[in-house]
Amino acid sequence: MEPTTAPPATANGPVPHPAASDGEELERLLAALPSEIRDALLALPEWDTLVEIVLDIGRFPEARLDAGSVTLLEREVTGDDLDQVVATVGAFTADNRAGIARTLHRFSALRNRSGRIVGLTIRRGRALHGTTHVVSDIITSRRNLLLLGPPGVGKTTMLREIARVLANDEDRRVVVVDTSNEIAGDGDIPHAGIGRARRMQVAQPDLQHRVMIEAVENHMPEVVVVDEIGTEAEARAARTIAERGVQLVATAHGQTLENVLLNPLLADLVGGVEAVTLGDEEARRRGTQKTVLERRAPPSFHTLIELHSRDSFVIYTDVDETVDAVLRGLPAPGERRVRLADGRTEREAYNESPRDPDRPAAALRGPGASPRSRASSGSLQILPFGVGRNRLEQAIINTGIDARLVRDLGGADIVMTLRSFFRRRPRLLRDAEARGTPVYVLRSNTVLQMESCLMEMVEDGAEVDGDAPSRPGAGASEPAQRLRLALTKPRT
Repeated sequence: MEPTTAPPATANGPVPHPAASDGEELERLLAALPSEIRDALLALPEWDTLVEIVLDIGRFPEARLDAGSVTLLEREVTGDDLDQVVATVGAFTADNRAGIARTLHRFSALRNRSGRIVGLTIRRGRALHGTTHVVSDIITSRRNLLLLGPPGVGKTTMLREIARVLANDEDRRVVVVDTSNEIAGDGDIPHAGIGRARRMQVAQPDLQHRVMIEAVENHMPEVVVVDEIGTEAEARAARTIAERGVQLVATAHGQTLENVLLNPLLADLVGGVEAVTLGDEEARRRGTQKTVLERRAPPSFHTLIELHSRDSFVIYTDVDETVDAVLRGLPAPGERRVRLADGRTEREAYNESPRDPDRPAAALRGPGASPRSRASSGSLQILPFGVGRNRLEQAIINTGIDARLVRDLGGADIVMTLRSFFRRRPRLLRDAEARGTPVYVLRSNTVLQMESCLMEMVEDGAEVDGDAPSRPGAGASEPAQRLRLALTKPRT
């Protein structure tokens, strides 16, 4: 197999390409497979687009390529097949992962109740150069950077390239905290993909926060790189590093900024959230209800990048400003960047202009509805509390329900919140119940949950006679009157 060579950079920037060692490392992965499975894989026309191989006892072996999944053999995987693979890789750690020394391939084990390996997920790892060009100004800014995104969009790949660029091109002292050898590969010698950056291995996943602090205290780094911050202890360690003046570059569990805000374990990464009760004068000055959500502290990360795909990014350069906007129910000011096939980068504003919260937006009206003033509108007035406003707006569009979002409890027909907020019984929810305003409680902050809740409201309201005697809040819209008659307790 010929070594992979880097394509020339375009005038607009380099196109992401595999490192020169990619071909040799792929051969080492193939050598770890049973010969029958390896031959079946090599017979596939697009085998070199391999993403991972799945081997489970009693099932057909499966290869997952860029184009989709393919069954490799019409026979079941046996224990001998798995034993042969396990014998060629390093020892499995506490998180059931192993690898091949000086490569980035990952072998993850499934075990039965007695501890025996009964399945393997063999994921191909590769170092890609040029993946950071689209955000190069962000990476070299010396500001703390958090990467978010769903699995498979290239967070770890970008993190590895960031470590290499900062260590080699920017001549910075970089230490990589490598919990599962995911960033710098298996073995004592780190993979060339991190360049001159140093690597600290972590004996057990639950010790990552200690190694993060040890890296700062013992090795004088200018930059610390961490993959998958996922616990409260790791979030606290991130804040400690940030307060010591060391640049921190990390990924975290979550796909969007709102996911992190609503995760009680990780919210501190972006400043945290707390319910604050305002005085009467301050509430009138702000034009809001007395209980509001505010950022608790300065964020540990200055900049946040959402990876929507391998070539599409949304960048929030001021996390504190962005969090404040989200908590006030305003669009988060960001920038979208898209990497084109020829290396060019397209940029556009992402929710740059906040919408006046007192003016109904066209997006909030059902299809075919015409603009109406609030005084004459019969639309349902919804106060979201801890719920993603952009997602709720999308759910309203999808269901076609005539509804709009408000920011004041006094003007709300219903309150929609999350179970995690409802359990804390904050002041606003207690006030809503005292007023007789129905409170709907969602299990999760997803558009699907919101759509289901909205449709349930309509169904409940349709079962009630609209001419029934009025109750407190009779001055509200007709849909709200029907809902208040139909609802007598919080919906969960």
